Order: sequence, then structure tokens, then C-alpha cells
Amino acid sequence: MNTIQILWVDDEIDLLKPHILFLEQRNYNVTTCRSGSEAIDIIDEKNFDIVFLDENMPGLTGLETLNEIKEKQDNLPVVMITKSEEEYIMEEAIGNKIADYLIKPVNPNQILLSLKKNLDHSRLVSEKTTSNYQQEFRKIAMDLSMVNSYEEWVNLYQKLIYWEIQLEDIEDAGMFEILESQKNEANIQFGKFIEKNYADWFQPNTESPIMSHMLFKEKVAPEISKEQPTLLIVIDNLRYDQWKVFEPIINNYYKKVKEDAFFSILPTATQYARNAIFSGLMPSDMEKLFPEYWKNDTDDGGKNLHEAAFLETQIKRLGLTHLNYDYHKITNLKNGKKLADNFKSLKKNDLTVIVYNFVDMLSHAKTEMEVVKELASNDKAYRSLALSWFKNSPLLEMIQQAQQLGFKLILTTDHGTINVKNPSKVIGDRDTSLNLRYKTGRSLTYDNKDVLVIKNPKEAHLPTINMSSSYIFAKSDLFFAYPNNYNHYVSYFRNTYQHGGVSLEEMIIPFVVFNPK
Repeated sequence: MNTIQILWVDDEIDLLKPHILFLEQRNYNVTTCRSGSEAIDIIDEKNFDIVFLDENMPGLTGLETLNEIKEKQDNLPVVMITKSEEEYIMEEAIGNKIADYLIKPVNPNQILLSLKKNLDHSRLVSEKTTSNYQQEFRKIAMDLSMVNSYEEWVNLYQKLIYWEIQLEDIEDAGMFEILESQKNEANIQFGKFIEKNYADWFQPNTESPIMSHMLFKEKVAPEISKEQPTLLIVIDNLRYDQWKVFEPIINNYYKKVKEDAFFSILPTATQYARNAIFSGLMPSDMEKLFPEYWKNDTDDGGKNLHEAAFLETQIKRLGLTHLNYDYHKITNLKNGKKLADNFKSLKKNDLTVIVYNFVDMLSHAKTEMEVVKELASNDKAYRSLALSWFKNSPLLEMIQQAQQLGFKLILTTDHGTINVKNPSKVIGDRDTSLNLRYKTGRSLTYDNKDVLVIKNPKEAHLPTINMSSSYIFAKSDLFFAYPNNYNHYVSYFRNTYQHGGVSLEEMIIPFVVFNPK
């Protein structure tokens, strides 16, 4: 292991001899100098791992020296040491990306802690995270064998997401593989749980989770008031893990006051789940009550063209006609920028609803474009790509404006998505629906162990396209493939993000309420 090279810059360096000996006894190599200009020359000649820099020196000040060092080596950590507690000096130093800020007199252990924090941080965090997950692994495995309610499934899934995000940056790839296998096992068990309980959730007097068709009435409507404008953002296809990496960005502007998980209805597809949110109805009721708006899988034309009309009918049904509200759907960058530019005009509304389609477009692009397949090759990369979009999107600009205008913010989605890896053969007639994660049609032939079967669509409040129609839903990370041209089909769709089926990622989704900071 290479010795850590430290440069210590202080015009009274002789007084620091005990500190330097303390570090050298611990195998750190310390080079000293007495001025900023001398430090800049030494940095040109020798590579250092970290610099300790006195703020108050004759000649070049510590802040001036800091600027010069950063111009030469922006990634070299610099720890500022000062007698002064003046706020402007702290702000200047922090603005110039110092690694740490210590106030004199410093003791040797403070110096050692700063070194550990800056140079050993990744290793120490990695080791501690691995150790903590190893302990948690056994608890999760035990929970997995006993989980038996939708609340327990929410807790378990949130725990798995927490560890997935914690482990994604550690150096031990083996730990991440263990978590992946635990996630896979969880999805297998979750599929069995949904198979056993889903139809019962629609029975009277049965304890059931909040689901898509209940969301607006039970969760959104109680948050709306005349006293404060509310912004409801529905990001299509947003997984729970993506929300968790968006959260720190939103926290810069908003304070979270409530976070709940709810369940997407089946199929976990926009046509069903998002229409259910805005209509407050299950698909069979939409088909029956609003035949002019509802389209089945086999019908031609857009399936999500009437969300605004569905919302209007629900608002009337709930007796909320006194509300001023607007509905906007953003499907491209141009529309997003246009709405962001005119956002102030929305302040007059009690409720503004924005459906944002980017994450859905991203998942479809991953299927169709090789470059996106490379950029989103796994869940970690997919999260990173979604985060990069969010940071630079008109949507974030709208959230910033909403905060300045005093809007309450509600963030949610219609369903999640899963990376499909394993094909499952299915045979159907020409009228069978095309989705890779669910099928509806007559005379479907499939592998029983791979699917959740709903032979009587009325049980799950789904439309019956014809008398002998049934629905099948892929479990875990499976996707449906037809026997003809099988190998081409499988290689094209394997490792793409799909939705419509039964998985933790698709069904357990976030509902979050914020107040402006």
C-alpha cells in the first residue's frame, strides 16, 4: 500500500511539529512549507493526496492559495485550518469546494479524523455497509419466509430498495449479487401473495391496500384546499427506487410531510392503471359507464386520450366542482419547456395536474435503441439515467417555481417497471393482446408456474372482450414470447424494461406529499 502524501502549509509550521510526528508515526508522509506561493510550486513538482492549508498567512492568503491549487488540481482535497470563525471565510472556503474546515487550535485526532473522512471514506463506508447488510440479510430472509400482508410487503420492498441504493457504490460486487438474488426470491414470493389475495381485495369488508382507482378520492382529494394551490405530478412509469434518488433533489425546495406506498391495479399498464387513477373506477366500470372513452387492448386508437375527461367526471362525483383545476400532459421536451415558461399562470388554480411521460419514453427507448440499452443496462444504470434526466428537466424547473409560488406538491405515478430477463412461451390467436407482461384473449396456452391467471375477468374488475376471454400476467422477471421466431424475439426483448405484470417493482409505487420550504 502506497504511503499517503500530505502537504501542510502554515507560516508557523514549527509549532505543529507534535502533530506532524503523530502522523508520521502512523505512516503518513508529511511535506511542509511556510507560504502559499511555496505550496503552489511544490504542488507542481510532487503529487499529494491531501493539503492542510492555514487560512491566515502573509503574502498569498489561504483563500487565494486555495483558488490557485484548485485551478491546477481541482480534485485535490484541501482542508482549511483557521483561527477565524468569521462566517464569510467559511462561506468562501466552502464555495471553493474545500474538503473540510478546522478551527485552531486543532488536536492531532481532529487531523486524523479529517484524513480518514477524506481519504478512507469510500473504503470505510463500503466495509461498514457490507457488514450492515450481512447482518440485515438474515433478517430480510426471515421476514421473507413470514410476510403475509400488503403492509409487510411494502416494508420489505422499501427495505430491499434501501439496501440496493446503499450497496450500489460499494466495492464488493458479490454483496450486490446476493441482494439481487434476495430481490428475485422476494418477487417469486410476492407473485404467490398476489395470486392468493388480489381478487379478494375487491370484496366488501376485506382489508385491502389503497389501489389506483382509490388514490384520488382517498389520498389526493383530502390534500386539496382553497387556501393553498396544489400541484399533482404523475410521472408515468416511476419506480420506487427512482423516486428515492429523486428525493434529495426535491428536498432542496420542499419538505416531505407524508410518504405512502400504494398498489397499482393489474394490468400494471398505463391504459388501465392511469385511467383508473383519473376516473376513480376500475377498468370494467370505465368500459361500462364511459364506452365513448374506454378502448380495450384489441381496439384501434390511443388508449390514454381521455384522462382529462375521466378526471372531470370524478371531480363531479366527489362533489368538488367548486375547485378550479387544470390538467396537462407532457410527452416531449418542447411541451415541458412551454408549460415551465407559463407556470406562474397556474397559481390561480386550486389544483394543477401534470402527467409527465419521460420515464415511460425512457423504458420504451431502451427496448428500441441500442445506445439506451447500453446506458440503462441494469437497475443501477436505469436509476442514474432517470436521475440525470430529472436534474435537467423542465419538470424540476416547474417544481422550483411551484415552491416559490407556495404550492403544495404531490408526487406519484401510475405503475412501475421491471427489467425482464427470462422468456415464457405463450400461444394465442390473432386477437391476443401484444403486451409482453400480460395477455388477454381466448384459448391462451402458457406455462402455469410462470403466470397469474384470471379466468373470470369480472373477479378483477377487468373488461371481458368476448365470452371466453381470460387474462394472464407474467410474474417476477419473465416476459411472454411466441414460439414463432422465438430466438429473435427473446434476444430483442431480454434485458428491457417492461410493465403490465406482477412484481414488486411494477405494483408497489410511491405517493408523496410536500410543503414548500
